Amino acid sequence: MSLPAVLDGKLRIPVIGAPMFIVSGPELVIAQCKAGIVGSFPALNARPQAMLGEWLTRIEDELTVYSKSHPNQPVAPYAVNQIAHASNDRLLADMETCVAHKVPIIITSLRPPAEIVQAVHGYGGLVFHDVINLRHARKAIAQGVDGVITVCAGAGGHAGTTSPFALVKEVREIFDGTIILSGSMSCGNDALAAQAIGADLAYIGTRFIATEEANATPAYKEMIVASKSDDIVYTSLFTGVNGSYLRGSIENAGMDPENLPDADKTAMDFGSGGGSEAKAWKDIWGAGQGVGTVHDIPPTADLVMRMEDEYQNALRRLTNA
Repeated sequence: MSLPAVLDGKLRIPVIGAPMFIVSGPELVIAQCKAGIVGSFPALNARPQAMLGEWLTRIEDELTVYSKSHPNQPVAPYAVNQIAHASNDRLLADMETCVAHKVPIIITSLRPPAEIVQAVHGYGGLVFHDVINLRHARKAIAQGVDGVITVCAGAGGHAGTTSPFALVKEVREIFDGTIILSGSMSCGNDALAAQAIGADLAYIGTRFIATEEANATPAYKEMIVASKSDDIVYTSLFTGVNGSYLRGSIENAGMDPENLPDADKTAMDFGSGGGSEAKAWKDIWGAGQGVGTVHDIPPTADLVMRMEDEYQNALRRLTNA
């Protein structure tokens, strides 16, 4: 197991709040970090681009003040997600802003991030990279990343189809850095299960959509609570890459979830315009298969405390068995 020094003593439970398009903003990130898990957001959520620096300053200032006034509480560092893709015309400017702020953790997606790794390591930061298979993991490891995020079957966003029992163990055989597991997790005992199969941290996104601080509409949050795992539709239509979405939102947009066409990968667009069609980004709601155990919309601090109890209860149950 390999937990970076920057996280030592900073986590209440071994969890990263996954970055979610639109949903993850300063309010959610700050609440997650104060509660003792890593909070993260996509750089592209800050619009216009100049707002990114404002968000980073706000997050840093509020966490510094909170840390000083709560010296005995674990306060986690934050992370920023960068989409390393040719269509992301903000990537250079966003990375310059992140380097200037010395963002503790950069989470990269899609293309292997050699130049990002170099820039972040230059100030002592960490780079974690999303992968959906072993081939992608090998490429990321070759670029010198500090952590590999195994985005497995059932995850929200651009999920893969491989079982975590396969991918985590295969990555561990070739990598002694940090492994973060993503896929269908929503409870504290899920984080313990992730550790049990060889991961260091759990990567949880969908559960935090249904929190008070999430930048999601009430209807989106309510649909998360009302949905089950079989309400998740896996399709490439909306971004050009296979992803997981709520069936109800697709139906509300006037489409048949059972008859969605595939999209060509060349249709991917992560530029300043915001992706494929504005309507799709706004009205089609992402989620993972972990929705089935989401039953309320609490404050983030309360949710993390509940997760800690679940984690500790599961640990006691197993060690006393």
